[in-house]
Amino acid sequence: MKKEMRRKSQYKNVKKKKTEVAVEENGVEIDKDISIWGIPLLPSNGADGTDVVLLKFLRAREFKVNDAFEMLKKTLQWRKESNIDSILDEDLGVDLSSAFYMNGIDRERHPVCYNVYGVFGNEELYTKAFGTEENRKQFLRWRFQLMEKGIRKLDLKPGGVTSLLQISDLKNSPSPSKKDLRIAMNQAVGLLQDNYPELVARNIFINVPFWYYALNALLSPFLTQRSKSKFVIARPAKVTETLLKYIPAEEIPAQYGGFKRENDFEFSTEDGVSELVIKAGSTETVEIPAAEVGATLIWDLTVLGWEVNYKEEFVPSDEGSYTIIISKGKKMSSSEGPVRNTFRNNELGKVVLTIENSSSKKKRVMYRYMTKKSASF
Repeated sequence: MKKEMRRKSQYKNVKKKKTEVAVEENGVEIDKDISIWGIPLLPSNGADGTDVVLLKFLRAREFKVNDAFEMLKKTLQWRKESNIDSILDEDLGVDLSSAFYMNGIDRERHPVCYNVYGVFGNEELYTKAFGTEENRKQFLRWRFQLMEKGIRKLDLKPGGVTSLLQISDLKNSPSPSKKDLRIAMNQAVGLLQDNYPELVARNIFINVPFWYYALNALLSPFLTQRSKSKFVIARPAKVTETLLKYIPAEEIPAQYGGFKRENDFEFSTEDGVSELVIKAGSTETVEIPAAEVGATLIWDLTVLGWEVNYKEEFVPSDEGSYTIIISKGKKMSSSEGPVRNTFRNNELGKVVLTIENSSSKKKRVMYRYMTKKSASF
């Protein structure tokens, strides 16, 4: 109780100090409309999001009022000097959308931001992003622009979703020995941490190579302990399993073992995903009913870590008909992605997906299916 009362007192002090920013010593008001991310900062405006924003600065500075106030002042000054409020209207020339983009939401409805560093293995793109000091400045502005776009997706109000989930994919990314990349990343980490406090709920690093630990040692001095506590690390074999802890399968892109595909005209993120656990040394099936002749059955299926035998068949209801092999049985390696397949039935029956787990560990299966009825003429 005392701790909570102390925090409320600290928060009131920040609000009081924030009011002082907009008032000169002689009491003349100079900026009563001061705001950040579209949220008025003066309590007198009565905006719902004021408390949320000010608390972010307090938390970032461990509820030390003076430190939080200084951070807020510096952020406002940086935004003014860097023209951040108009950055969404800028055409920055270089297109880095293959490296940094927003895609979907996590289980707590945080918008998800992906950072795919492997694309910088392309020398042309690497040079465009980091080749000169001017290019690095443009890279930073592009990254700030994406952050501002992400914030637009938030609901900076009490009870709203007020932070992002960030995923950094290090597969095939340039090593930290590349000086230009290292300089740009150090700058980005520092500026994002200093000017976007508590706007990232969690940082998940996936496909982490061994050299990452050396890079982490280089970046560590630029990170607060609070920022470090939000890091989650996943080696290549654990990518899908790790992401599923935070993001539903229907929101995870297919390249990371989920079911989300670009321009998917079959399923949407509203379609639920079912799960099945297969014990070691056992076999399980998923049955998709074909209750109407001429319908098209569509399914997605994946097994975490695969290393199982998998086959697809159509089994007719009529015992006199023959079973149709849709996909003959084969051993699925650990590198296999999710399976999507379709089948149009000419008689009643069911599609049977068989997963044989001959390993000594249980396997987790995720799947979904739908039926497209035949068109009426």
